Amino acid sequence: MSGSSEARLYSFTPETLAALKKFRLGTSRASKPQAVIYEINKKTQEIHPSPSEGSDTPTIYTDLSTLASELPPHSPRFVLLSHPITLKSSGRETAPYVLLYYLPPTANNELRMLYAGAKELMRATAGVGKVLEVNDEEEVEGVKEVLEG
Repeated sequence: MSGSSEARLYSFTPETLAALKKFRLGTSRASKPQAVIYEINKKTQEIHPSPSEGSDTPTIYTDLSTLASELPPHSPRFVLLSHPITLKSSGRETAPYVLLYYLPPTANNELRMLYAGAKELMRATAGVGKVLEVNDEEEVEGVKEVLEG
């Protein structure tokens, strides 16, 4: 980790760092989209996967509509996404690994600042090449078209 102010403000547990690496390495050959929602604990400033209902392990979403419906209406989230696509320009198949920065317009300023401050650290720690800001369910569901160019 660098000595940046973001690295001092926000933290990842060793388990979260291991999960980030495993997810990144495991998604490149997937035939369906793979996505995990991450959130920030406001008290501890720890970035971690959002827990699944009734389970300690995070849900891996394989459908953008389901993913979109699981995002909270008034709170930002980070979503790591690997989505297999066919590039329109070359016809080549690829699976870009991106960070969706979900920022609903109704999020309060405190949460907006919390997530804005952690965005670059999350991008760097997760090893994604691109950050896409999305504001609502419709934009999440349209990410495939954005990625295809």
